[in-house]
Amino acid sequence: MSHANLPAPPPLAEGALRIFALGGLGEIGRNMTVFEFDGRLLIVDCGVLFPEESQPGVDLILPDFGPIIDRLDDVEAVVLTHGHEDHIGALPYLLRQRKDIPILGSRLTLAFVEAKLKEHRIPPVALDVVDGQRERLGPFEVEFIAVNHSIPDAMALAIRTPAGVVLHTGDFKMDQLPLDGRITDLNAFARLGDAGVDLLMVDSTNAEVPGFVDSERDILPVLDAVFLRAEGRIIVASFASHVHRVQQIIDMAALHDRKIAFVGRSMVRNMGIARDLGYLKIPGSMMVSADDLADLPDDETVLICTGSQGEPMAVLSRIANRDHPISVGPSDTIVLASSLIPGNENSVFRVINGLAKLGAHIVHKGNALVHVSGHAAAGELRYVYNIVKPRNVLPIHGEWRHLRANADIATSTGVPVERVLLADDGVVIDMVDGVASITGYVPVGFVYVDGVGVGDVTETSLKDRRVLGEEGFISIFVVVDIVDAKIVAGPEIHVRGFGAEDELMAPLRDQVTRTVEGALADGLDDTHELQQRIRRAVGKWINSTHRRRPMIIPVVVEA
Repeated sequence: MSHANLPAPPPLAEGALRIFALGGLGEIGRNMTVFEFDGRLLIVDCGVLFPEESQPGVDLILPDFGPIIDRLDDVEAVVLTHGHEDHIGALPYLLRQRKDIPILGSRLTLAFVEAKLKEHRIPPVALDVVDGQRERLGPFEVEFIAVNHSIPDAMALAIRTPAGVVLHTGDFKMDQLPLDGRITDLNAFARLGDAGVDLLMVDSTNAEVPGFVDSERDILPVLDAVFLRAEGRIIVASFASHVHRVQQIIDMAALHDRKIAFVGRSMVRNMGIARDLGYLKIPGSMMVSADDLADLPDDETVLICTGSQGEPMAVLSRIANRDHPISVGPSDTIVLASSLIPGNENSVFRVINGLAKLGAHIVHKGNALVHVSGHAAAGELRYVYNIVKPRNVLPIHGEWRHLRANADIATSTGVPVERVLLADDGVVIDMVDGVASITGYVPVGFVYVDGVGVGDVTETSLKDRRVLGEEGFISIFVVVDIVDAKIVAGPEIHVRGFGAEDELMAPLRDQVTRTVEGALADGLDDTHELQQRIRRAVGKWINSTHRRRPMIIPVVVEA
């Protein structure tokens, strides 16, 4: 739906629950949802979105805290579903505004959070929770429910208020044979459904995928075959938080008598945390440093690194660009053990092509079952709808095509069409007496983090960066004598982003000189109009000869 014509929401009615997302609807990332009841706020997740190629120079994209920035004293807590960056990565930026907001999450989730906050020098106010636990947070009662995902200790949340019960699935799937034996607690879902769920907020990521997601255990034979065929080193790139996948690589390395080393700052940090807490099992002498690994025969080594999404500064990208101490060649096998996140396709393929050029053998999800998704497919979602039997549905965690596909699944199981809500970030949903409806919109946008600061980058500056990066830049300086109708100095021209810039100077200078002299001869005496004529003439010439549309900045000064 479009929020263009939605009004500002009315004052919250007594006994009503208000829900609005500050990020995460219509996109896969920066998940953050606010619940309001009786003047108090509860926040679920606080994550980041990673930039696309159309956002040059941006490091992270945050949820927009604007609608609640003046109400942070009303926040009871931040409750976390799991420890992925798109659910926890923005917490340091929120806690800069109010450091004592309580944070609730599972043991591993909070360990990842605390390590992150330590880098920002923020001491957390944290409470470990386990599945089955209930916590009273002001007017909210939150029950934590075990779900299976691509990271240990993921949780769904049952949020109770006098307005009704909301079941927030978090990110989940229904792997019946998970590596850690922790399955999605459908018994709890059924219990809640029998009691009555007023609003079901459902992970939509794989709503377009028919059937069921493969089990994590199905990957093991494929990895075994990869290890058997590998003649030299094996380099595996994975999410730095994917403990299960890393455990599989370690188990396979042990089976094939290979040593392992972690490479990449986040990978070293997270796997160290997971090992210390007992989530990751590494046989005694099997792990060595990356430096020590270099002294071993190639066919006895495995490197586990970051960069499976083509992140430019991650280890695998730097290897592909020959900008890392680790180099690869024809004897090396590279495994990208992850799914493509929408928007990262070009970056990942660029890395794959770079590695292929170096001669490495590359294994990825497109040619082998080396990764399975952590999100429920359509068949699993249908089971959840039939078990929970919700009165209202709000698809979450997905691009618009995913949200709509999830909505269709909901209606196919009997949820009335008018009770399935599709919303953007900022769209306000109020639930009164078990009926949820859209009541307004609060303005939210994108908050960019770059090397300069938070929120300093605007859409306009991003457009300028894209033009500069893709089309080039030309500055022109000319001094004119309007009275005598002649050029006094210049044109002085600077060109960037064209490659053979020296070859452009002479024809550009001729183009500018002819344009200015012709305009002055016609009696033009307005410097602004002169600048416009220069811009049009140069732009037309560049486009016709080089098929480029650079940023052109002419400056004409009157002597």
